[in-house]
Order: sequence, then C-alpha cells, then structure tokens
Amino acid sequence: MSYRAVIFDLGGVVLDSPLHTIARYERDLGIPEGHINRVVVETGPTGAWSRLERGETAMDVFFGDFDRECAAAGHVISAAEMMTRIAASSGPRPTMLAAIRKLRAGDYRVAALTNNWASDSVDATPRHPELRDLFHVFVESSVVGLRKPDPRIYEHTCKALGVEPSHSIFLDDIGSNLKSARALGMHTIKVVSAEQALEELGSVVDLDFSSG
Repeated sequence: MSYRAVIFDLGGVVLDSPLHTIARYERDLGIPEGHINRVVVETGPTGAWSRLERGETAMDVFFGDFDRECAAAGHVISAAEMMTRIAASSGPRPTMLAAIRKLRAGDYRVAALTNNWASDSVDATPRHPELRDLFHVFVESSVVGLRKPDPRIYEHTCKALGVEPSHSIFLDDIGSNLKSARALGMHTIKVVSAEQALEELGSVVDLDFSSG
C-alpha cells in the first residue's frame, strides 16, 4: 500500500496524555481508578464530556453537569480542578514534533485530529501557533461539531488532506478511536509510547525516526 498522509491524535500522541493527569487526580481524591473515564463512556454521546468536545456546551456549564454525572455514578470530583490540571500538564513530545517535520520533508501530508474543547479559562489542547503550523490540516472536534470515534470526523480529515482513507495512517492512544478508523480502511497505530509508535510508523513509511 502506498500511503500519502499521516494523521495524529494530539493528547497522548503529540502531547503528553491527559489520561495520566486524570489518573493522578483520581489517586489524589482516593476514588477508584478509571471512574472518570467510565462516566464519559457510560453517559455516551449525550453526556457532558461528549457535548463539550462537540462544542455544544460552555465550559462553565460543563463543570456543573460533569460534577453531577460523576456524583451520580458514586464519587464526587471537581471538573474545574481536573481541567486546570490537564491544561497545566499537556506539553509537546519533542520526538513526535521531529517526526512530523521529517514526514513533511518526505512529502507526506500530515494532519492533527483531536477531540478537544473551547474555553476562555482552561484548555487541554494548547493553541500554540508553532504546533498548528506543523500540520497541513488541523481538525478539532469542538470546531467541526464531530468527535472521535464518529466515522464522519475521519472522513472530514481525509477530505481536507485530499486523500482516501485507505491511503492514510492514523495514530491514537485510544482503541475505540482506532477501531472506527480501521473500519474506513485507514492503517492504524496504537500509541503506547512515543518510541514504540514511531518505530511502527517508520516501518510503514520507510523512514527512520530514531535520530529525530
């Protein structure tokens, strides 16, 4: 297969994972590991988290709604505190930034595809101009009104890149997001660590990312 484009999730791939920050917050509160993610999954598309990532609710409204959802599921949290922690810990991974530059130099199209949210106060996906400028296409769930794993957001990204899904590679750290991408014919890589993911990507595109 001749691939023409590589699509990167941000949090947990290009940026440090917010899931690690959430896990630390759960430990600090003394609540069961994975409680917050279970609330996100169990409330589904109509839940506060999904509505936030589709840009359908304001952050201050989300705080109250998500606090109530978590409390109803058995444990009290502060969504405001959690989001502030996420924003403070989402730094870029230099090896990933170097890999994106190398892909561009090799004439690959590159895109960011992120589930994120718009906010006046906190933001887990930093809007650094230098980060945006790395990508030919930058797709945000809160802007397009779709979120992974909805197949339409992958189709939207591929169309913006000018490639068919079968000619693209998608990197994400969440299995359900990868499953939807594979169903469209995309080659997928589960990101456990930056080093592991770049080794897999290098073998597919025949580039060596080990030297940056």
